[in-house]
Amino acid sequence: MSARTRPNIWCHCRPRSIGSRPARILDIGTGTGAAALKLADRYPDAEVVGIDVSAQMVAQASARSADLSSRVRFLVADIASFEEEEGFDLIAMLNMPPFFDRVVALLRPGGFVLGASSYGSRTPFFTPLGLLERGFERRGLRTIAAEQNGLGTYYLAKRS
Repeated sequence: MSARTRPNIWCHCRPRSIGSRPARILDIGTGTGAAALKLADRYPDAEVVGIDVSAQMVAQASARSADLSSRVRFLVADIASFEEEEGFDLIAMLNMPPFFDRVVALLRPGGFVLGASSYGSRTPFFTPLGLLERGFERRGLRTIAAEQNGLGTYYLAKRS
């Protein structure tokens, strides 16, 4: 399993700060679907959508989620052009660069953004916490948490 698809960040992240239960969750760069499936497990009433530009990764994720197909789906899509009218209550980016404008456009009012790097600054797509804070706060989100925990880092913000 590569650093990009490794779900161990959930050991480091504390998404308990998300007060409500999200109804719709988006996992950007889902890879094999590990983070999307973990979120589906954590929020059993939520609809979870995982997107990735790789058809091969989406096929693997879909195969892993056959038992949850009524509420978990995976799509071949690029966040740069991904459109979803209903929006999302939680958007997760595990080991991904931040897509500030696209994420904010897809986030419902009161929704949360969770960015995590499994290996902190050693993660291939690492973005420093300060940059995440500035980038999302400039777009109207409020930082809830920005921490290093174990090897990983995570960032959590909320839209007003």
